Amino acid sequence: MSLDLSWIENLRVNHPAILRRTQHLSNSRSLKKEWQAAWLVRAIECMDLTTLSGDDTEGRVKRLCAKARNPLRKDMLDALGLKGGLKTGAVCVYHDMIPTAVEVLQGTGIPVAAVSTGFPAGLSSHETKLREIELSVKAGAAEIDIVITRKHVLQGNWQALYQEMCDYRKACGEAHVKAILATGDLQTFENVAKASWVCMMAGADFIKTSTGKESVNATLDVSLVMTRAIRDYAALTTHKVGYKPAGGIASAKLALQYLVLMKEELGDEWLNPHFFRFGASSLLTDIERQLEHHITGSYSAAHRHAMP
Repeated sequence: MSLDLSWIENLRVNHPAILRRTQHLSNSRSLKKEWQAAWLVRAIECMDLTTLSGDDTEGRVKRLCAKARNPLRKDMLDALGLKGGLKTGAVCVYHDMIPTAVEVLQGTGIPVAAVSTGFPAGLSSHETKLREIELSVKAGAAEIDIVITRKHVLQGNWQALYQEMCDYRKACGEAHVKAILATGDLQTFENVAKASWVCMMAGADFIKTSTGKESVNATLDVSLVMTRAIRDYAALTTHKVGYKPAGGIASAKLALQYLVLMKEELGDEWLNPHFFRFGASSLLTDIERQLEHHITGSYSAAHRHAMP
């Protein structure tokens, strides 16, 4: 849709109310026994299993993809009654690792996501960013995680942010595009809300908190601001946009808080991989340990749950 600056300029965020709401979510929701296990299985289904390290190798990516295909051991799947198997929502890698991931995941239905546009800083030239997207799509990436130019937000240059996002949307073609706002760099809740709206207007399929490389990554209060932007945008346009918190979500307990937030703010329609993803690497290990405790009554050591 076209950029409507009147919507952007009129956005306000009640900071104390946001903090009270997230404190309530953190303290008052408790999921136990089979209910907890079911929600943790859903967290696995909504996970973008990720490796974005400078020392990534083809071998590490192959192991990550194997884990995405079979995130839980067969005995655990049987104990949980998951006869149809289980897989993660996607595998997220750098551009160089796309061909390896595509090859290993062929026939599984698990999409390959690639970070792009000068990730994580997003300070490459605009032409370079667009070419990077095109090459990643050509290599087989079904999803592209782009990073916005933070200075557009900090300077209130919403037209520049909108045009940038429109260009990214066009370059992605049929691939889904996730707009990373790098919320830890945006300074205020109002900036987060406005950037969310602009990216949605410009065609983002998902809005995402962080690259995982900022000093502050996903938080519940920022997530509340972004999910309410998604809710209000859907109410006004009937168009649903997905949400992806990323960075710092390493425990099953925290993952459950995010799932509860999604359910209460956006509803059951968003509790699936099409509209919700965790950007995660170590999270899966803690979820495995919690599920094994549910099955056996004992916690296992983290090293018993293989990760790349």
